[in-house]
Amino acid sequence: MDFHGRDEYIKNFKELLLDKRAKLVTCQGRRRIGKSTFIRQCASFTTHYITISGLAPQPELGKQDQLENFSIALSQQLSSPKIPLLDWPTAFHYLSSLIPKTGSTLILLDEISWMSKGDPNFAGYLKNAWDEHFKNHPRLILVLCGSVSSWIDENILNSTGFVGRVSWQFRIDPLPLHHCNAFWKDYEKKKKRTIPEIEKLRILSITGGVPRYLEEINHGQSAEQNIARLCFHPGSLLFREFDQIFHDIFMRKAPTYGKIVRTLVDGPRTLKEIGQALGRDSGGTLSKALYELAGAGFLTEDRSFSPVSAKPLQRTARFRLSDNYLRFYLKYVEPKKLQIEKGIYQLSPLTSLEAWHTIIGLQFENLVYNSRHELLSLLGLDSTTIMNYSPFFQNATQRKKACQIDLLIRTKSALYIVETKVREKIDASVIDEVREKIIRLKVPKSLAVRSALVYQGELEPSLKDSDYFDHLITFKQLLNY
Repeated sequence: MDFHGRDEYIKNFKELLLDKRAKLVTCQGRRRIGKSTFIRQCASFTTHYITISGLAPQPELGKQDQLENFSIALSQQLSSPKIPLLDWPTAFHYLSSLIPKTGSTLILLDEISWMSKGDPNFAGYLKNAWDEHFKNHPRLILVLCGSVSSWIDENILNSTGFVGRVSWQFRIDPLPLHHCNAFWKDYEKKKKRTIPEIEKLRILSITGGVPRYLEEINHGQSAEQNIARLCFHPGSLLFREFDQIFHDIFMRKAPTYGKIVRTLVDGPRTLKEIGQALGRDSGGTLSKALYELAGAGFLTEDRSFSPVSAKPLQRTARFRLSDNYLRFYLKYVEPKKLQIEKGIYQLSPLTSLEAWHTIIGLQFENLVYNSRHELLSLLGLDSTTIMNYSPFFQNATQRKKACQIDLLIRTKSALYIVETKVREKIDASVIDEVREKIIRLKVPKSLAVRSALVYQGELEPSLKDSDYFDHLITFKQLLNY
């Protein structure tokens, strides 16, 4: 299995190993994003590696099943006797007794929210085990990992019992574009030819930067052939994926949470707008659901900020469907589910799909946002203090007109207006669009305003000749950063 990127995380992990004291670490992120793969990569720098994963939720599974699985995993990996484990204090103590006395050890407790099922005191037992056993092992790194980020937040990171105990908490995000591009590089080198950027964009508009999905690319097929194979066959990975990951993560809440993400397919919405679309109150339960969906890596909460002060603006939060796979599935696969299951659906070219140009624009924005560090470098801002960075929304008032900016970047001395475009041909009308947005922002003269166009397509000569944009950044530049 190929491993690409995550260099900064690996650097941080190696620094943890330099300290001989035991370390407690949490790792969160979307399912299929490569959390376990990353931890396994980190294990190559340690002497010993032990991994135990919770069993996926099933109605008949309970605490004893999880404990039985725990015992089996230890006996298989450490050649230890398989003993009956009646409770979690015993299980954790037994694990501690098996930790090798020499060298460094990495222990991964994966899908820990599943492991905890059936025992409301699980986190408390784990805290006691850390204090009494695990922290006494020099050069031990204990990683708590899971796709249900809300469980880790509530039971570990925001728990008074674990205050001061977690040495490092990190989230695995989708790969930025240049690391996604690595999945094509070996093939291109072998064949001595480059796959067109638009082909890669069409694939990435469905997979996003999710490594598990990128591994399924057949480089000898076109984007349409890959997408047809992965999404529009009854047994294909991405046809079954939505129901599976939502059930595994959210269980009984899956149908309700599915309805929430469907409201965001055509663009970001406020909490109030989501509530109205669902016909339900926008109070605590809906807010909690959005929080859990964001923690699971499917949504992002964007908050506008003052272009002048760079401080977040009140009541401006919008929720964006930041997972490209989910949007494509809900927009184009789910409505054809019955025909696909019967084997009678024939995929038309992507460009003929309903509202494709709008959808690929939203997918492109997500890809650019996930490559923000590379974008900042291409803008010459990699060594500049960034005061804020976000999509920007300005509601209409008596004094201001509505304004929406794909990406607004505030440095100490300037504002960067970043427009993203995906079109076969991009004409000079985009200049008028950006000019109008700058007018509506009402930026004081003391603050410099610079514009950037991040695009895929061909620029018409009039746009090139205008020299309007301070920065023209191609999709290709982000891919090959």
